[in-house]
Amino acid sequence: MVYNNIFTQENNGITTITINRPKKLNALNKETISELHDAFKSADQDKTTKVIVVTGSGEKAFIAGADISEFAHFNVDEGTELAAKGQELLFDFVQNLSTPVIAAVNGFALGGGLELAMACHFRVASDNAKMGLPEVSLGVIPGYGGTQRLPQLVGKGRAMEMIMTAGMIDANQALSFGLVNHVTSQEDLLDLCYKIAAKISRNSSVAIRSAIQAVNANYMSHVNGFNVEIQEFGNCFGTDDFAEGTTAFLEKRKAEFPGE
Repeated sequence: MVYNNIFTQENNGITTITINRPKKLNALNKETISELHDAFKSADQDKTTKVIVVTGSGEKAFIAGADISEFAHFNVDEGTELAAKGQELLFDFVQNLSTPVIAAVNGFALGGGLELAMACHFRVASDNAKMGLPEVSLGVIPGYGGTQRLPQLVGKGRAMEMIMTAGMIDANQALSFGLVNHVTSQEDLLDLCYKIAAKISRNSSVAIRSAIQAVNANYMSHVNGFNVEIQEFGNCFGTDDFAEGTTAFLEKRKAEFPGE
């Protein structure tokens, strides 16, 4: 598929999705959100893709936020619809994707950019990364899940401070907060993500899908995550991956998971 604002590349079971709006510091507009949805959906449906890595083009920004020019004159109904559709189409969609998604955060990850990174299953940052939710400086609040996912990741107090001050934190602060898993140099960022992705790819994609559902259940209202875990654990026993994994262990050989 041909996109206007992103490009994708698949190699060794890893699909890389790159936001490519360098003149706008990769800011998210409606078209980019729609294209990202299509790219994530396509990669998730591709059985050869075991891991997805999302990043931004250039050295300055992962995503520097939403494209403010697109909604500066919206009214209440339009603003509500913008957040609702964006969350459904991209942010919630990515969080609940069956395929693991790693955010390779290079440079600025602000507003919607940080919200997309937080929707990914985990994050790796370059040492020049800057992260924040500056929306209150514009008279609005984060609308793509930022008020919910940031406290889950860094705790309520730190999230409140970041949101209320509209300030940025650097990569090392993000690491100490638990917002990112690793920090590395910009030139090594994708290589580290691919190294981690390769480790993930060697495991059962069916079991990983169940693990994603079970972990996410812990953050859903009115859902008992322990029950989801029990159900997903049981479901694994009916898969070809379970049969192969246990047989390979008993035969003392490397498992070759069929992904079914």
